Amino acid sequence: MQATADSTKMDCVWSNWRSQAIDLLYWRDIKQTGIVFGSFLLLLFSLTQFSVVSVVAYLALAALSATISFRIYKSVLQAVQKTDEGHPFKAYLELEITLSQEQIQKYTDCLQLYVNSTLKELRRLFLVQDLVDSLKFAVLMWLLTYVGALFNGLTLLLMAVVSMFTLPVVYVKHQAQIDQYLGLVRTHINAVVAKIQAKIPGAKRHTE
Repeated sequence: MQATADSTKMDCVWSNWRSQAIDLLYWRDIKQTGIVFGSFLLLLFSLTQFSVVSVVAYLALAALSATISFRIYKSVLQAVQKTDEGHPFKAYLELEITLSQEQIQKYTDCLQLYVNSTLKELRRLFLVQDLVDSLKFAVLMWLLTYVGALFNGLTLLLMAVVSMFTLPVVYVKHQAQIDQYLGLVRTHINAVVAKIQAKIPGAKRHTE
């Protein structure tokens, strides 16, 4: 019973995160998505110009400048108006931000599930459980060598972030045309794979 309850909780957490991510990527709240998208772009552009240490230091200084200035402003304002409103960040200082043992265990179990799944898939590919899948993976790695020669990691990450926040909206607006072209590409790929499976011994999928 306890295992079922924990699994249900993890499913609820994952469902909540996925729903929030979908809302962001589809720009359902333009203001919120704009803030998140802009923050990611600013951070990545900063990392292309400065080191990680410098970016973290500058962000910390900016945050401290804002909070210290606001604290001094409120203190002066209270002194002039002779009021006693207390610390301006009192509500946030009293906010509970610690993770409970149950929450840590929940996230750890979720991470363990993804790690184990990834390791099993990599083992299947590298040990050639399915020849066609391993060949596809080899072709993908070969293509990535060219991608890596053209772009560095930050550039790829920047392109990935821009794509994440633009492609879903483009797909929704032009879904019919995109699905049509994707269907043609998928049909062509399946035909090529079928030919390879027919010509290479042992390439056929196991149905066990």
